[in-house]
Order: sequence, then structure tokens, then C-alpha cells
Amino acid sequence: MRHKIRMLADRRTDSKLFRELVTELTSLMVYEATTDLPVRPVQFQTPLESTEGVEVSARVGLVPILRAGLGMTDAALAILPQAQVWHLGFRRDEETHLPESYYNRLPEVCPNDLVIVLDPMLATGGSASAAISTLKRWGAPKTTFVGLIAAPEGVERLRRDHPDVRVHVALLDRQLDDNAYIRPGLGDAGDRMFGTEPSVWDASMG
Repeated sequence: MRHKIRMLADRRTDSKLFRELVTELTSLMVYEATTDLPVRPVQFQTPLESTEGVEVSARVGLVPILRAGLGMTDAALAILPQAQVWHLGFRRDEETHLPESYYNRLPEVCPNDLVIVLDPMLATGGSASAAISTLKRWGAPKTTFVGLIAAPEGVERLRRDHPDVRVHVALLDRQLDDNAYIRPGLGDAGDRMFGTEPSVWDASMG
């Protein structure tokens, strides 16, 4: 895990490898986040005999926070192929560092027993907290956050705003800087994932 996170954060890692690492790490984190999913018994036939096993009984929804959360969706679906996928979009105001909602495609009624929020980075926690608040108003009975890298400030924000929500991340980094970027961090996950133009962080590392 730490080896893959180190490669993810390395500025020399190109977009293709970055996406592959996000996929691998997401698989590991979603596995950890779903070890206690409720199951029910089911009869089935092996090539040799009839026997009993279990199947997941919870209806799971995945909510990637646009846009970086999209890079985690396929890996999460590989672990939970029956999950439904909904989308929320938040952008951070670069002056106030507060989240602004710009996209919401939730249906009228929540059909899920568990909703997993996907976002590679948990910095201030503002977008994640706002997304979880939106999901609670929607009627989600249980919500879990799955990310890859977090700042202590973001984790504390979720604990304060949503103490009932479990948080699963691969690495707790050192701190936020004055611009609310995670340090040492990995830069802008969306830019690195999709190969778009460098953000402020890239110039600052020169």
C-alpha cells in the first residue's frame, strides 16, 4: 500500500500509471470498507453438489465526487458489480476554500442501504462534508467515505460534521498549507489522472 501511494505521489508518474495506481488502491480501500456488508444465505450448485453460501443483501450506491472521483468508479464497480452509480459535483472556491455545488444527478428517492462516497483526496473536508450532507437529506441511511490521501484537517472535519460516517483512506498526510493543499500531497488528482493542464501546485514544485 505505502509503495503504491509513494508512486502515486511521485511527480514523475505519468497519467497512465497514475490512473492504474488509483484503480489498484481503490480496489484495496473499497474491499476494506465493505468487509462488514450484510449478507443472506443462498443455496447454489457446485459442479459436484448442492450447498449453501452467502450473497450481499445490502443495496449499495456509489457516489464519485466529480471529477477526480470518476477515476475510482470502475475499480469500485469491480468489487461491487451490482452497485448503482450516482454523481455529485463540487468545486472549491480558490479564495474562500469553500465547496460550491455544480452538479447533482441523484434520483428523487434514495434506493440504497449504503452509499459510498468516492474522492481520491480529503483536504479541507469541505466537499466531502457537503456531499454527505446532501446524501443525508436525500435519505441515505448509511454513508461511508473512501479516499486515497487525506490531511488531518479533513478527517477532523468529517468527524466533527458527520461522526456517524466511517472514513477509509490509504494515507494520512502531514497537513494543509495556506492554500488548503495537502502536504506533501500529490498535486491535483484530477489534473494528474486525466492529463489536463497543470494547476498551481505544479509551478510551485519547480
